[in-house]
Amino acid sequence: MPTLLLRLAGPLQSWGTTSRYDERDSQLEPSKSGVLGLLCAALGRDRHLPVDDLARLRMGVRVDREGVRVRDFQTVQGVLKRDGKADADSTIISPRYYLSDAVFLVGLEGDEVDFLRSLQAALHRPVWPIFLGRRSCPPGLPVALPDGVCDTSLEETLRRHPLLVGGEEGARPLRVVLENPDDGEGALRLDQPIAPFAERRFGARFVRSEVWTCPLS
Repeated sequence: MPTLLLRLAGPLQSWGTTSRYDERDSQLEPSKSGVLGLLCAALGRDRHLPVDDLARLRMGVRVDREGVRVRDFQTVQGVLKRDGKADADSTIISPRYYLSDAVFLVGLEGDEVDFLRSLQAALHRPVWPIFLGRRSCPPGLPVALPDGVCDTSLEETLRRHPLLVGGEEGARPLRVVLENPDDGEGALRLDQPIAPFAERRFGARFVRSEVWTCPLS
């Protein structure tokens, strides 16, 4: 099946899946909900519209450069009380986690090559600004790759594509995280959209982690 490739690289990224209340986490690699949200922005798709066509895509991530996890503290004033009114004197501190200087090659495998090509075209000319998990994290390089749609499987495409990080020679191990929808084995991630993003409802999916030695070019 064909595969669409995305380059996710920037000074900061944040891919939260388990955030609760005031603390905002980040995984060590992009979440599926975050990547599909990026595509919705590129397409200009409203948050109230279905995302079933995107959710059916199988995702894989090749970690070309691991990010350094950093923590920031933000303050929020005028917090809403239970009666819906803002308390001007109230202030909360919200810890926010990010990945610094990470570089990911993300693959999305689907049945219809024309659909993947439409997504590639949207990434080249996005309707709305795209960001890497949060609005404060713009891409440092274009997300769309010139050879972004490939007629090969997810695994083969991720294995063959040249490394996105220059200045290195030889080959080295790369961590790869692959969606594993058929047998239900692997690590559980709660980042599979099961409703429009406005409803904030996410289901479970399984992923497996592998280490590949890929040629660097």
